[in-house]
Amino acid sequence: MGNIIIYDFETVTSNQRGWGQIIQIGAIAVDEDLNELSRFNERCRLSPGIIPEAMAMIVSNTTPKLLKESNRSHYEMIRSFVKWIKQFKNSTFMGWNNLEFDQLYFRSTLFQNFEYPYLTTTNGAKEGDIMNLARAANLYYPGTLKNEKNSKGNLVYKLDSKSELNGISHKEKHTGIGDCEATLGIAQIIKKKAPSVWAASMLTLNKDQALKIIKDEKLFCTNEYYYGRVVEFVCTFVCEHPVYKGWAKNFDLKHDPSIYINMPVEALKQELKKTPKILRTCRSNKHVILMNPSYIDNFEVYKMIGITKLIERANIIKNNKKFAEKIELILRDEAEEKVQTASQEDLYEEESLYNFPPAEDNRLMEGFHQLEWEKRLPYLEKFKDKRFHYFGKKLIYQEKPELLSKEDYDEIHSTVVKRVLSTNNEPWNTIPRVYAEIDTLREKFERSKETEKLKMLEDINVYVEELEKNYSRA
Repeated sequence: MGNIIIYDFETVTSNQRGWGQIIQIGAIAVDEDLNELSRFNERCRLSPGIIPEAMAMIVSNTTPKLLKESNRSHYEMIRSFVKWIKQFKNSTFMGWNNLEFDQLYFRSTLFQNFEYPYLTTTNGAKEGDIMNLARAANLYYPGTLKNEKNSKGNLVYKLDSKSELNGISHKEKHTGIGDCEATLGIAQIIKKKAPSVWAASMLTLNKDQALKIIKDEKLFCTNEYYYGRVVEFVCTFVCEHPVYKGWAKNFDLKHDPSIYINMPVEALKQELKKTPKILRTCRSNKHVILMNPSYIDNFEVYKMIGITKLIERANIIKNNKKFAEKIELILRDEAEEKVQTASQEDLYEEESLYNFPPAEDNRLMEGFHQLEWEKRLPYLEKFKDKRFHYFGKKLIYQEKPELLSKEDYDEIHSTVVKRVLSTNNEPWNTIPRVYAEIDTLREKFERSKETEKLKMLEDINVYVEELEKNYSRA
């Protein structure tokens, strides 16, 4: 399987869609037996144009002093991390809820820093999520991990409480390296106490391999997480989504397929909207955990139906191609309707990650980093995709602003100032928005008598006032 890299980012904004900034990276490389090989731990200063969220700073214990005085720039930290991870070929990248946060943040960051954004999922690399594993481990082997419960009696999957309850040292909570250590500790428990879940999870790290297993198995167990609960399903594959590739649509075998198999398309379309859903989606790029049907004895509903009846139902689905064709038709129509009703507003460059650049531009990226800063501005003309002209000038503005022409500098700087001082509801964080956040948090912390957080909040308020003065001078 190769090495595993457990990683975690601390950020100053919660928006990972191109507008935030990673301010600390922690990573631990381990072998397949989870023995440590190497680690990475770096922090950077805040980049021009980024306004931090107050609560993000408080949670990560990030002071204004750290944001101002860290000796590395954001660009330098990202370059250092990329260099570090490239020494581990064919690695598996894992974290705690990384597929829903860290991975998305990282892709946008790489794209804007002239790195291939799919570094963790291509060229032999794979990505999984330890939180997915923790939920599955407790489902199939109850008691694998001790859990906090909320007021509704549902299990809580917060890393800090999970590590504390399971005897894992987690002294540096909400720091990159501290959260990596805690995540590694949980992985070690799962591998030891629920080895079959760990082994199964290693087979679905690659989306193509996961999709193949889903298609090939007559029936399988999987799970989803919603409304604070891990819910089990026993399914059989129907079809791949005709538009969203890699989304496997599966029939939930608690339902009798003979009711639906010969329905006209319009009637079937209405049935698909009802709850409980007869179709479940497995997104093959989200590290689905697939277990064999012998585990149905753990699940009361499916156990009552029995394995013989479940196999019969799976065979009905597998042997009826027309049913799959009708499902594909319905899914295609729904996707087309969604496209037609989607907003037609132009995307900002920072939000355009999934508009893929020409392949030759990808090959030019490394050359940008190899040049002296003085030579990088003319090098940008080689890129066909104009977004790289924008990102390149933005990097030069952040790293070596004196190298820009007055016209380029004024254009970028005025855009930055306009954005951070905006009073509109923008996709990025703004100074007026963070003032409103500080007011809300101040009231909350005064009510709960959290004096330490109030002190941090006042320091943040002073820092934001400094930022406002600096930007207002422009």
